[in-house]
This record gives sequence, structure tokens and C-alpha cells, in this order.
Amino acid sequence: MVQDSSLLEFAWIELLEKNKSVTPEELAEMIFGSVEPLESYCAHLLLSKDDLYFTVLETKGSRSLYGPRSTMQVEELMRRKLAKEAAEKELQELVQLLKSAKAMPSNAKPPKTSWVVEEKIRCKIESLEAYAIDACKSNDQKKIAGMILTAMGMGKTASSALNLLIDIGYFPVHVNLDMLKLNIHTDHPDEIISAAEDLLSEPGDPDKINRKGLTHLKVYAIDVDEADELDDALSATRLQDGRIKVWIHVADPARYVQPGSKVDREAMRRGTSVFLPTATYPMFPEKLAMEGMSLKQGEVCNAVTVSVILHSDGCIAEYSVDNSIIKPTYMLTYESASELLHMNLDEEAELKLLSEAASLRLQWRCEQGAVDTATFETRIKVPNPEDPEPSINLYVENQADPAMRLVSEMMLLCGEVIATYGSCNNIPLPYRGQPQSNIDVSAFAHLPEGPVRSAAIVRIMRSAEIDFRKPVRHGVLGLPGYVQFTSPIRRYLDLLAHYQVKAVLRGDSPPLSAGQLEGMASLINMQTRVIRRLCSSSLQYWMIEFLKRQPKEKKYRALILRFIKDRVAALLLVEVGLQATAWVSLGTQIGDEVQVRVEEAHPRDDIISLKEVVV
Repeated sequence: MVQDSSLLEFAWIELLEKNKSVTPEELAEMIFGSVEPLESYCAHLLLSKDDLYFTVLETKGSRSLYGPRSTMQVEELMRRKLAKEAAEKELQELVQLLKSAKAMPSNAKPPKTSWVVEEKIRCKIESLEAYAIDACKSNDQKKIAGMILTAMGMGKTASSALNLLIDIGYFPVHVNLDMLKLNIHTDHPDEIISAAEDLLSEPGDPDKINRKGLTHLKVYAIDVDEADELDDALSATRLQDGRIKVWIHVADPARYVQPGSKVDREAMRRGTSVFLPTATYPMFPEKLAMEGMSLKQGEVCNAVTVSVILHSDGCIAEYSVDNSIIKPTYMLTYESASELLHMNLDEEAELKLLSEAASLRLQWRCEQGAVDTATFETRIKVPNPEDPEPSINLYVENQADPAMRLVSEMMLLCGEVIATYGSCNNIPLPYRGQPQSNIDVSAFAHLPEGPVRSAAIVRIMRSAEIDFRKPVRHGVLGLPGYVQFTSPIRRYLDLLAHYQVKAVLRGDSPPLSAGQLEGMASLINMQTRVIRRLCSSSLQYWMIEFLKRQPKEKKYRALILRFIKDRVAALLLVEVGLQATAWVSLGTQIGDEVQVRVEEAHPRDDIISLKEVVV
């Protein structure tokens, strides 16, 4: 009887028509025909628990007077009540779907697309996703996510939301949260792809009549084995007077793209290609970068070529900057190039000359005060990142490797030439410099050459700087001036340098003033710093995941880079290229090698715990 709300509704209609208030006793008389204690108490319960038809007008002691709400108020409250009930029903239905998906094996979980088909489900899943990456756009999103987590019996935390989305198959196990948090654009908009295809179908070449034919040269392109965009290649010969002449050929994307065009603006917005262990996201649309701009083995390619004749001590005797046509002969990995150098084949005399030129340049730069910061560099490729346990291909490269030295020295030589050319022709360019440290690097001569000494030197290096009007000395590289020029498909600032230099080569004024360059560089550098952090965190994640999968008893070689506090040392794991900390025993010194074992590895939390293995 108490729960019969229809009685209350009839009373409300009658009292509303009469515009009359009511006490519990009066209501008992109306609906039960009695004011006996039981009936009065039942009427009291009906009124006190009602949140739809009546509202309290006044209370005196234990007695209350109730008045009927207006029809409009009741209709609004009824609408809210029904909406709440519907929302609760939707929530329970979603919870059942989530629990069902959680219980399924990983290979049978619903695809991600199935969660975004229905609007009501999509909104809730998007709220969970925003909660997981701490990016809720409204309090409603936060509230919805919290309700779902509570209904699932989980804590209202970002990690709970992430784990739930992984458990239902919406996210892969190894989802890159930083990609989501930073809102990194992976795909190019359709209009940019269309514009890029137009450029490929009707490629103009404003420098066609001025291109120097260099297809007779043997051309080596040396890069990592999975490189998609090949920006640069090298040639060399020995002149009759014994001096070495080298050519640094750089891809010519400015042949296709003009400053201010749609494709150029999109490249500027991106700032750089993104190279992650799991994927590569190019600065230009892939087809344009690969088919049009990139250097390709055995095909005639447009390039901007820097040619240099070296003095016997490694300094520049003569140089030239030209638009060119080349035909790359070999595409080599660093490993295969190093093997060819080691074999010392007469058939590859040009490669040996490039190595000789690189040695001369390194020696000359060191005499100018250059600092050697060569260390170990880790590369990781994860070909199937969507799998719960994807394969991890890890390579550790020594930057002092002959082929890597060869390429880096030629890239630095090109940068010095472009800075000199820019200075002689008053070209605004991003001239990079870096003052030498106040501490002389000879203070670290007692440390072992290689990663240990490099780590110590890097810690004392001063901040780099950029001037857009004239070259500034780069003390760390030992160069009077330096402009990055050799990666115009991958780095937008390199492309800007191409725009400037190529305009002068054809007799025009540079399209950008120093002030314009500075403003653009400021925006681009902000974006590239974000990308650099993303790449670093992604690499760190997969290195820790790699270690997590290794046998618990496995031992690793580790170099002591420095002591942080007491016997807690910063270590470099030689086989992985990962830096971490661990307590090391008495008697060990900076530069010593110790053996360690991995105690804990949690990639999602960026935690790696090492323990020294004392023999």
C-alpha cells in the first residue's frame, strides 16, 4: 500500500486543481479514508519519500505541510527520472559488454571499431580513453569514466581506465600513451595527399637547365637497413695532385615543393618525420617522399650536390654547391659498408677514399677543438606492435664504427660548406653553434675513450645556439660554421635551408628573411622537441620491455658512467644501450665494467631495477 505511487498521483491531481496544501493526516483521509495511526504513518511515508509530486512548504516540530508541485515541475522531474533510469540501464548494459569482452581470449576480443559504432557506447569509451590519458574535456567525461570504473569494481584512476581499455581489446597491450597524450598526427589529410599526388603527376623543375650531370660518378647511399627516406649519398675520387675530392649528394624535395604551398605548410606543421620502434610517420606524404623525393638505387635522381676538395690536413681547399643529376650505385647498410671497408677491396676504391677523407676530417676537427662524443646508439624495430607479445628486434650500434664515422664526417663537412656558402652570399640560414665548455675536456683524459668519456663530456656541454644572419663557431664540432642541410625530406629546418640556397643558385633572392626564419624556427623547434621526447620515451619503453622478457638469471655487462651518491652508480648496459642506476661494490671506479642482473622491469611505469652480480 505504501509503495502504491498511483494513489499519490491521484491525490496530487485533486490538490493541484484545488491549489491546496496537505498534511499527512489529511492525505491519509483522502486516499485511505481514515486518520488512524497506521494510515497516517503510511501517508507520512508516501510524502516524505516522494520526490516527484509534492514539496515541503513548512515544518513545525515533527509536523510538515506539503504542497503539490506544478504540472511543469512534475513533467520536468519525471523527464529527469526517466533519463536517469535510462542512463543507469545503459551503464549496466555497457558493463555487461565490458565484462564479456574482458573474459574473451585476446584473439577473440571485439575489434576497436565495434566500440565506436553506437553513439551512446562511443561516448562512454571516449570518456574512458580521455580519463586514461588525463585529457578529459569536461566534468561530464570525467564523471562518466568514474561511473564506469566504479561499476566495474575498479579504482577511479588513469591506470585503471587504461587497463580496462586494454583488457577489452580497445587498446593493444603496448599502446603508446604518449602518442595519444601529445595528439601526434600520424596520417596526412586527404587534401594534402591529393596535392602531393598532383605534384608527382606533373613534376616541375625550376632548376632543370642548371643541373650538373653527375651520373658518371659511383654513388654510395649508406643508412640503417630499414630506412624508407634516403636523403643523402656520397662519391669520391683522388685528383692527379693526390688530393681527395668528395661529393655529398642531398635529395632535392624543393624541386617538388614550394614555400607556402599546401604540402609545405603541412610539412612545417609536422616539423620532422617521426621514427618510433613501432612505426615511421613521414613529414611528407609517403608516396611523394618515397617515389619522388627519395634517392633510389639505379635510378636517375635530382639532387643538390656539395663537392669539396680537401687539403692533405683535412681542411677545405675548394668547394662548390650545385643542383645536380645523379644515379646512386649502391644502397648500403652501415654494417655492409663497414664490412666492405674491412675487406679493403680494390673494386671499392671510392669507398676507401671516403673513409680516408673522413679520417682526415676527424683529425682536422679535433685540432680545431672538436669534442668526440661517440657512444652506443640503440635501434629497435617492433614489426607487429598490435600483438600482445610482439617481436622486438634490438640493435646496438657504436657511433665510432667506421661506416658511421664516414657518414657523420661527410654530413658535417656538408654543413660547414653550406655555412661558408651562406656567409659568402649573405644568405639567412639556421646557422648552428655551440660554445665550448668552461671545463677543458682534457680533464676527462683519464677516463676510458668511448661511452664513458663521452657521457662525462656531454654533462658539461653548454647550450647550443642558432643565428639566422651569419655563421657562429661550433666549438663542440670544431667548425667555424655549421648548417644542417642533409635531411630535407625528414627535417623541415633542412628544407628551409634548401629553399634559401637554391634560390641563390638560380640567381634569385632568398624567399625568407632572417626574421621570418627565426620565427618559423621557433615554432618548428618546439614541435621537434616534443617529437624528440616522444621518440626517447618510446625507445626507453621497448628497451625495458626487451629486458623484461629475458631470463631472470641472465647477466649483462655494464659500464660505470659516474657515481650519483655513495655507491649508487649510473650504468650503461652494453648489450642494450640502456642507462640505469644500481648499487655497486667497493673498489669499482668510473669506467670499470661490472655484471648486473635485472631485478624488476616495468615498461609502463618506466621502472628498471638492476642488481650487481658479485663474482
